[in-house]
Amino acid sequence: MAEDTLASLRSLMASHSPPLHALLVPSEDYHQSEYVSARDKRRAFVSGFTGSAGLALITTDEARLWTDGRYFLQASQELSNQWRLMRMGEDPPVDIWMADNLPEGASIGVDPWCVSVDTAQKWERAFSKKQQKLIQTSHNLVDEVWNSRPPPELNPVSVHPLEFSGRSVADKLKDLREKLVQEKARGILITTLDEVAWLYNIRGTDVSYCPVVHAFAVVTLNSAFFYVDRRKLSSEVNIHMKENGIELRDYGAVTADVTLLASDQLTPSSSADVAKADTPKSKTNNNDNSCEVGANNNDFIWVDSGTCCFALYSKLNGDKVLLQQSPLALAKALKNPVEMDGLKKAHIRDGAAIVQYLVWLDRQMHELYGASGYFLEAENVKKKESKTTRLTEVSASDKLEQFRASKEHFRGLSFPTISSAGSNAAIIHYSPDAKNCADLDPNSIYLFDSGAQYLDGTTDITRTVHFGKPTKHEKACYTAVLKGHIALGNARFPSGTYGNTLDILARIPLWKDGLDYRHGTGHGIGSYLNVHEGPHQISFRPSARNVPLQVSMTVTDEPGYYEDGNFGIRLENVLIIKEADTKFNFGDKGYLTFEHITWAPYQTKLIDLSLLVPEEIEWLNNYHSKCSEILAPYLDESELAWLKKATEPVCV
Repeated sequence: MAEDTLASLRSLMASHSPPLHALLVPSEDYHQSEYVSARDKRRAFVSGFTGSAGLALITTDEARLWTDGRYFLQASQELSNQWRLMRMGEDPPVDIWMADNLPEGASIGVDPWCVSVDTAQKWERAFSKKQQKLIQTSHNLVDEVWNSRPPPELNPVSVHPLEFSGRSVADKLKDLREKLVQEKARGILITTLDEVAWLYNIRGTDVSYCPVVHAFAVVTLNSAFFYVDRRKLSSEVNIHMKENGIELRDYGAVTADVTLLASDQLTPSSSADVAKADTPKSKTNNNDNSCEVGANNNDFIWVDSGTCCFALYSKLNGDKVLLQQSPLALAKALKNPVEMDGLKKAHIRDGAAIVQYLVWLDRQMHELYGASGYFLEAENVKKKESKTTRLTEVSASDKLEQFRASKEHFRGLSFPTISSAGSNAAIIHYSPDAKNCADLDPNSIYLFDSGAQYLDGTTDITRTVHFGKPTKHEKACYTAVLKGHIALGNARFPSGTYGNTLDILARIPLWKDGLDYRHGTGHGIGSYLNVHEGPHQISFRPSARNVPLQVSMTVTDEPGYYEDGNFGIRLENVLIIKEADTKFNFGDKGYLTFEHITWAPYQTKLIDLSLLVPEEIEWLNNYHSKCSEILAPYLDESELAWLKKATEPVCV
């Protein structure tokens, strides 16, 4: 099947005008999304690699796939012998490899809808050394050979009410237009799905696990447009849009409208159909008097070069484009009081589901396998024979989803649950398959990384447990991960600090023993939106230097350690950034710290307490005490008794 797909694509490449020496197949959809709908998983279709991040390159005689450290092991298992794995950070980047290995004057094709402005321009710069050309294909070649491609989604759009969003569309549009005036822009093209959803206070189910809608938005100083398949809209959504001065347009109309936007000819079809927007005022350079914004003062179109597709950017006048990060990225990341309150409540309910799951799992491991369980240790546990009942990675994760589904405001999972036993836990973004997943093993580590979408918040938590007798090495590794987790969560740092500065805190305990992990340490998290949310990060990657950490941002704290073929460990909580109360205030900068909002116990059986310092033991005991207190109202008598035992104070 893979060979047939590659042969068909190479045939299309040869017949293309001009003939293509290579074809790039990105992971992204038209909106540069991390998670995409089933019909947009083109890279997975051609390569067989199912991870969320990667880039496929098909030449006349080779097929290569680039992916990052989270997926090295998974990709090596999923790729056929027709493909060669290229490890980001170890092998040459794709643009350098193409420039060096493809012939002079080569034509390299890509669907311009599936690549960002930044990436396309980076490739073009690399290609210029040998007069190679990036060719924008008029249609996606993969779609031509994908006979079983899923149909478009027709899922209903919903209004996200003010009781959960915390800010009206009118307020958000007003702030956005003020940003346009400040940057001398007369309009902005919004292509990122979660930004469209956040700005217009809508949600949907077009992408699994992400409550977003396939849509574009254009906002000018006096108008706003929403590009979507209208069959998805209810009368409530239509009224919501009209009341907020937003004109509805067909999804495909965005191409023509961006062309009109470039020539300043994009106007609402009828002034009677939408409410009139207030045009912000702008100060002139000569005096302090306010005046109406004019085309001479504001003539740029704002485009986020990291997220806007190359196809739409190509419709604009390059001299009149403001290539800058979308102002909505930071606005969305700075949670308002309603969103923060909702996130905290959602994480409490989610924590109760995690505890209920651990109680159930502990009981199952006892009954099915005769395991010593969550609290006790025993040598060489032997599985009981059971012909009817199996506890697998999938059946276990399904049970966890059931516990979450019983909670108020539950709307689904926030990403595919990583339920991984033994050596599978070493696959950082492992996704179990019901047909061939592993059974849980009381003699092996079990790692579960999971989250949920609730109307009032999005959750993401990882815990690692063992139901038999962990080895000394496993305990040492778990403890090193925990120490890094505590060090980052307890950090105090001056305002203006970037995430890459703090990343080292979580790694130092691992580095001490020559260990490390190949993923970032923290990402933002949405308010009933995407589980991975920027623009900030805590990571070693250059992108973590883009935006400083600020009060009311969310960020995860998730160090780990993975031993290929053996086990994996990760611990993850969601944090909110807040002001820190420090004795001094050097430089009058103000200092920040973190507040944990995730509540679930750490397995003390996996901790080598002799490796913890008194401050770490104090933190662990305080966290566990709060855990028991906060979750108590959501648990029954037996669950609460289990939790009290799981959170008993420890000492050396």
